[in-house]
Amino acid sequence: MSVAKKQYKRITVKSLVEMKANGEKISMLTAYDYTMAKILDNAGLDVLLVGDSASNVMAGHETTLPITLDQMIYHASAVVRAIERSLVVVDLPFGSYQSDPKEALRSAIRIMKESGGHAIKLEGGSEIKESIKRILNAGIPVMGHLGLTPQSIYKFGTYTVRAKEEEEAQKLMEDALLLERIGCFAIVLEKVPAKLAEKVAKALTIPIIGIGAGNGVDGQVLVTHDMIGMTHEFHPRFLRRYLDLYDDMTKAFEQYVTDVKSSDFPSEKEQY
Repeated sequence: MSVAKKQYKRITVKSLVEMKANGEKISMLTAYDYTMAKILDNAGLDVLLVGDSASNVMAGHETTLPITLDQMIYHASAVVRAIERSLVVVDLPFGSYQSDPKEALRSAIRIMKESGGHAIKLEGGSEIKESIKRILNAGIPVMGHLGLTPQSIYKFGTYTVRAKEEEEAQKLMEDALLLERIGCFAIVLEKVPAKLAEKVAKALTIPIIGIGAGNGVDGQVLVTHDMIGMTHEFHPRFLRRYLDLYDDMTKAFEQYVTDVKSSDFPSEKEQY
């Protein structure tokens, strides 16, 4: 006998924990602007992540490191204005939380006050424990992020799969348990072996959201511009392209150029 899924008018951090307990998968995509966030929210996404991937997708940087706290607040504010149902989680950018728990709290408070976001996300485990605890003590929900942590790209030197070796896999599990214990409401696992990710998901009561972490976790996240094919250079194994907008948009723009050059646009019906 199938059980009807609970209908949520508004997704909260509590909703996500309930969804895991009820065996309902969590859908999550990135958003950086009002127009896209409006579409995503209307489509029924559970979580919108204002990711520091805006550094790559929106600004063209090679890594996520250059984006600033002010820029993240700008993107998050635009997303928050668009949503009615989705939970909005905002990345704390590189340099805004690693060095000092007090600075981490100040950064998190700025995001919450100035953008209206619902929660923040930080990369790392035991190394940033004190920062996470201080933010949580202020009543700000925190989503963790383990596995491949793009803000540490120069430490790793590569975007390859993490935690394939036993020692790193054990640390990841310990960090996940730590994050749950100190109060994180969910964790993103990026580019880790599927069996390890499933093991983590089963060991924890909070939701595990995967990106390149297999299907044994509690939900999935992708970069929206990747999954709709607006970007076309990026081809990781975990990415499914649902559209090919790069080609479709290119053809449309080329047709517009042709129509303008030939005086076909605007037509009589498109004039006043």
